[in-house]
Amino acid sequence: MNDVLKLMSNHRSIRKYEAKEVSNESIENIITAAQWASTSSNIQAYSIIKVKDRVRKEQLAELCGKQQHVVDCPVFLVFCGDLNRINISSKMENVEPHLDTVEPFIVASVDTALIAQNVMLAAESIGLGGVYIGGIRNNSNEVSELLKLPDYVYPIFGMCLGYPDNEKVPEQKPRLPLKAIVHEEAYENEHQENNISEYNQVMKHYYETRSSSTRSETWSEYVSKIYQAPKRQHLRGFLESKRFGFK
Repeated sequence: MNDVLKLMSNHRSIRKYEAKEVSNESIENIITAAQWASTSSNIQAYSIIKVKDRVRKEQLAELCGKQQHVVDCPVFLVFCGDLNRINISSKMENVEPHLDTVEPFIVASVDTALIAQNVMLAAESIGLGGVYIGGIRNNSNEVSELLKLPDYVYPIFGMCLGYPDNEKVPEQKPRLPLKAIVHEEAYENEHQENNISEYNQVMKHYYETRSSSTRSETWSEYVSKIYQAPKRQHLRGFLESKRFGFK
């Protein structure tokens, strides 16, 4: 394995950090490199809000579900899907944009995910660690107001970044076997139950033996609970309030 593959294969979610500042220069270098992520038609339909102010991080932590690592991390990034620049550009060219269909929303979401993963990899390459925060979508209206997001901009997830506390780095969580996610020529559904059963045993062992928050649970038991009830049902209304549509 080369150095890039080793770096990618070593990823884990970091929630405990050293009391060490991450310089603006480091963040700028990370994001500048991350901008070379692929983007649909060079639209670059994303924006990143960098938050270092402790009071603002405390407010965001509360909105994200009282996640203390949002406060404790030296820098918190909020990744937003952004079609505002497309709207402005269209007006500059006297063109009426059609941004109220599903496709622009998907483009913005995918573009944002692509640059975010590049940011994480670039950060890890210089010794930082981090964790994604989907809880940024818990209170989308309040987050939008706090960060002054205009129409056509919506928060997708946050990212804590900082230098890992090496005494509190978690064990690496196993992933699904390759045969469960890679399909030859067409989707292979016949063996998925067996693949899941195999992974269940791996994850049960992981949960029972990890150093913190041990529990006895399989993967299918865990994920089957996630969508037992509808989640974040406010999102459609929030997105429509930001001028996104789903025609």
